Amino acid sequence: MTRLWRLIRDRSGVSAIEFALAFPIFIQMIWMIFQAGFVFQAVSGMQHALGEGARYATIFPRPSDAAIRQRMLDKVYGTGNGVGTFTVATPTAGPSEQNGTTTAATSLILSVSYSQATSLLIVPGPTISLTRTKQVWIAD
Repeated sequence: MTRLWRLIRDRSGVSAIEFALAFPIFIQMIWMIFQAGFVFQAVSGMQHALGEGARYATIFPRPSDAAIRQRMLDKVYGTGNGVGTFTVATPTAGPSEQNGTTTAATSLILSVSYSQATSLLIVPGPTISLTRTKQVWIAD
C-alpha cells in the first residue's frame, strides 16, 4: 500500500505527459492558421483579378469577352503551390437597366471562383468554395 501511495504522489514526468497531449493539438491549430492564410490570399487574388477585368472591360474600343477573361486569368494570384483551383468565367451580358429605368449603357457580369480542399493533417477537411462577381457598366 505504501508503494501505491508513493506512486500516486510522485509528480515527476507530469509535464512530459501534458506536453505529449497538448503538442498535437498545438500543431493542428498552427496548420489550420496556414490553411486560412491560403484562403485569404486567394480572396485577395480574386478581387485583384475582378478589378483588372473591370478596368480592361471599360476601355475603348471594347475588348472581346475572351480577351477580358484572359486578362483576368493573367492577373489572378494566390496559392501558386497547387493548393486550390481558380476558375474564371467568360463575361456574360448583364441587365441594361438600373433601378428600373433603361439606361444607355450595357453591363457585363465578371466572375471568379476558387475551390480548395483543406487538410487537417490526419484526416481531410472540408472543401472551401468561394465565388466573387462584379458588374461592370459600359457606356455605348
